[in-house]
Amino acid sequence: MSYAPQIEAAARRHNLDPRLLAAVAAQETGGPGTNSGRNVIGDGGHGRGLFQIDDRFHVFARTAAAMDPAANADYAAGMISDNLKRYGGNMRAALSAYNAGDPNATGTKTEWGDGKVLGYADSVMRHYEQICGDARADQPEASSNANAMLNALMSMTQPLSTATWAQQRGLDSTGHARDKASDFSIIGGDD
Repeated sequence: MSYAPQIEAAARRHNLDPRLLAAVAAQETGGPGTNSGRNVIGDGGHGRGLFQIDDRFHVFARTAAAMDPAANADYAAGMISDNLKRYGGNMRAALSAYNAGDPNATGTKTEWGDGKVLGYADSVMRHYEQICGDARADQPEASSNANAMLNALMSMTQPLSTATWAQQRGLDSTGHARDKASDFSIIGGDD
């Protein structure tokens, strides 16, 4: 996975699951089915770095630091962590607000290779489930659980409750990592 050390460090600093942060990077600059992102300028010249921080709304994105993968990951992790607190741990709301500034927005739609068109939060969660499955490929039971969670997520029309989302992923009630020693490094690599 590209930028795994930077993503893991930022996630840990903000008490997030590194796989979730990697899923946001994959959604922002990787594309459907990927497990990582790229450090690019996108969104018509407004999105900066791995997490596409928008220079129209964030002063940080107008600095050179925005193109530093570690600083970009840290900024994004801070935003997501703050959103989780602001929206009572509701992951869908936190991700929607990260993407569109509105916790109720569908956000950017992504068409996946299987033809499914998903809103931003659902697409991030699909990346997340794939990353979790990749990390546990040698643990069939865990991979099976990840697939079951993905199917449940995709069939939901209401936002996931904090308790459900967190419990499924071994997180605390605000969606933050409980166990600092995750298996993120299994999928890691360096770029």
